[in-house]
Amino acid sequence: MTSDSLPTHSDVAAAAQRLNGLVRKTPVLRHDALDALAGARVFVKAECLQETGSFKIRGATNRLLQIPEDRRAAGVVAFSSGNHAQGVARAARLLGMPALIVMPSDAPAVKVEGVEADGGEVHLYDRDTENREEIASRIAAERGAVLVPSFEDPHIISGQGTAGLEFVAQMEEAGGKLDHLVTPAGGGGLASGLALALEGTSPDTGIWVAEPEGHDDWTRSLKSGRIERNAPGTRSICDAILTPAPGEMTFAIGHRLFSGGLVITDAQAKEAMRVAFRYLRIVAEPGGAAALAAVLACLPEDMKGKAVGVVVSGGNVDAAEYAKILTGS
Repeated sequence: MTSDSLPTHSDVAAAAQRLNGLVRKTPVLRHDALDALAGARVFVKAECLQETGSFKIRGATNRLLQIPEDRRAAGVVAFSSGNHAQGVARAARLLGMPALIVMPSDAPAVKVEGVEADGGEVHLYDRDTENREEIASRIAAERGAVLVPSFEDPHIISGQGTAGLEFVAQMEEAGGKLDHLVTPAGGGGLASGLALALEGTSPDTGIWVAEPEGHDDWTRSLKSGRIERNAPGTRSICDAILTPAPGEMTFAIGHRLFSGGLVITDAQAKEAMRVAFRYLRIVAEPGGAAALAAVLACLPEDMKGKAVGVVVSGGNVDAAEYAKILTGS
């Protein structure tokens, strides 16, 4: 991996221009109750209110816009547990392209339905016995389609980073700035994109990733200085961020720009979902609530009293499961 192949802050800025009018400018929310619970001034970037219910539409649209006109008829193939799948399906529909998404058989029904509602074709696979990248690569080759990875792509990373440019601008408009920013992390496309965005606009802001127990590959990787993988078969309610390991591209960025990782439990993710609903009136899926969970439950002492930004990255959760979590049943 060479530095020349990595996206930069200028790529994020270019993506923001490209996506203008195609994605929503999501709000920044706050509540005194969150500040009291966290012991800090908490500002929540609600990407759960984005088109398709997550930030993924940013990177997907930016990536598909790079596909030459003469290759669009063959369509795209992607692999995802759901949010990237929906982002690619929506972007493909907007650009008049066919899309096939390789999704795990245990993906939440609401995410599968979201892909199909946008005209996407779904190919299900078994997380434990099959390799989604191999399946997607084979199908893409058979169709002559463009493979759209969920995070290991400079256009995807740049597109996700546009949320960071918005966040900084919204804080400036309100007369403030972020001391720290905490974001959920799976493969790291969002986190690395945010870091690039803030490198050029708010370089003193610390960037932290939040992830579930058993899937703390980023936290371990940042400590060891090399990519660490999760043990096969590990599970968490945070399905949206259960990736095997950081990507080479995202880790190269994160190793340079991230401050560290914060690890949460499933119980803490559920509580964050309840808090988000109670005080902010937003729906957060488990993985999307990981950063809020970390800020509420395990914020480091040296971050107390500071202005802490939180990205709630998605809100695509099955209604029945969400109801159980809200009621604690």
